[in-house]
Amino acid sequence: MAEKLTAKAFVAKLRTMRSDKELEKIQRYFKSGDGEYGAGDKFIGVPMGKVFSLAKDFMEMELHEVEKLLEDGIHEARAGAVSIMDFQARDKKTSAERRKELFDLYIRRHDRINNWDLVDRSAGYVVGRYLFDKPRKVLYKLAKSKNIWERRTSIVSTSYFLRQGEADDTFAIAEILLHDKEDLIHKAAGGWIREAGKKHKATLLAFLDRYAEFMPRTMLRYAIEKLPRTQRTHFLQHKEMQ
Repeated sequence: MAEKLTAKAFVAKLRTMRSDKELEKIQRYFKSGDGEYGAGDKFIGVPMGKVFSLAKDFMEMELHEVEKLLEDGIHEARAGAVSIMDFQARDKKTSAERRKELFDLYIRRHDRINNWDLVDRSAGYVVGRYLFDKPRKVLYKLAKSKNIWERRTSIVSTSYFLRQGEADDTFAIAEILLHDKEDLIHKAAGGWIREAGKKHKATLLAFLDRYAEFMPRTMLRYAIEKLPRTQRTHFLQHKEMQ
């Protein structure tokens, strides 16, 4: 079976799952085409559920073949690549050496992980899990990158830390991203500190007390979404008064 776990075989099966109806649906949800949002992406119309299922069948693919998938111009192929990486990173049987290889591949080929769904599908376990017991300076470097997707990786990767009860890096990176220009970063940073606040509410409230007036409105709205109405109103009014 191993010899069939190739990028070419994956894409061939992927093409059998496409539909024009699904293509129309997908294109409404993704920013693509010219500019920094997935520049050069080509969607063929495969539901992401089917992409993930196919990736699970190919989860033992060797990393040189995964990299070939990352190089493919078809967005669903790259979604398959990062899904394979995610499945391998989640597998308890995956060796420490392979986890490092997955992390290295992610960072080295971040140029091909170039849309929000690709980051969100894989950063938590491929990057976050690998870094959990290691220095995390790379995340702070990514948070200051000129590349929007590297900045998104910096905050999304902390989801693994949150699962382990750690929130310091989530708040610290969100602080770095406070003045980001991109809406997709505002949503990610706000959403992740909202999640951090579920177990670290006092820290979230302290963060909002200090920064609500400076936060982009989208980031603030995402951050306060689960707070009681009175607190949501307080922070929104505080921002409007500035």
